[in-house]
Amino acid sequence: MFKKNFVLSLLILILAFSNPGNCSFSATFYGLKNPLNDYQDINMRVYEKINPSIVYIDADVPDGISSGTGCVIDESGVILTSSHVIEGAKNIIVETSNGEEYKAEVLFSKGLEKDLALLKINPKKNIPSVKLGDSSTVKVGQQILAIGNPFGFSGTLTTGIISRIDYKRNKIQTDAAINPGSSGGPLLNINGEVIGISQSIYNPDNNKSNIGIGFAIPVNTAKDFIKLAKTEKKF
Repeated sequence: MFKKNFVLSLLILILAFSNPGNCSFSATFYGLKNPLNDYQDINMRVYEKINPSIVYIDADVPDGISSGTGCVIDESGVILTSSHVIEGAKNIIVETSNGEEYKAEVLFSKGLEKDLALLKINPKKNIPSVKLGDSSTVKVGQQILAIGNPFGFSGTLTTGIISRIDYKRNKIQTDAAINPGSSGGPLLNINGEVIGISQSIYNPDNNKSNIGIGFAIPVNTAKDFIKLAKTEKKF
């Protein structure tokens, strides 16, 4: 019996590794239906669900144009973003996912140190809003997605994992590509819930491009900020 089971197991291994193109057989061998398709389906499903709730920001600041991303948190047009995107701006233009442009006003900001701000636009009709998750449950290795406006390429989806949780600095580190213009955009779990707000990158080239070290503000910090804004009756 031992020999028969050993031979059968060996035969399965030989077939699996000699025919890697047979995805269905390989997936069954590992106890999964089709991991590649599952991963792809998650990415497409989350993007299609969340992208209508993401906006793109151009702020006229003293040293030029500052570009960023924002998450609609209220269907009336309240937007969560990074304060460094709009700090000192004379004029702020927000573009929705369908290409409509609106002038925005700053509702509430905690400045560069907290790096969170709320904007308000007056859309022609209500805009779908994001769902805020719980950043206290995130774990290193967890699959995540990010949507942003890197270098002006709006509606860009990138994927990765939680690389590290920096409890001391209250930051979530990820290897998902976050580049200039993505600040204020969402870091999402596979259920499409916002677990972080993309903030910054680290790079020896003076942070001009991404090398796989990006940081986000935990969404629970953003939720406290939104709660404070409501307490102060900003919206």
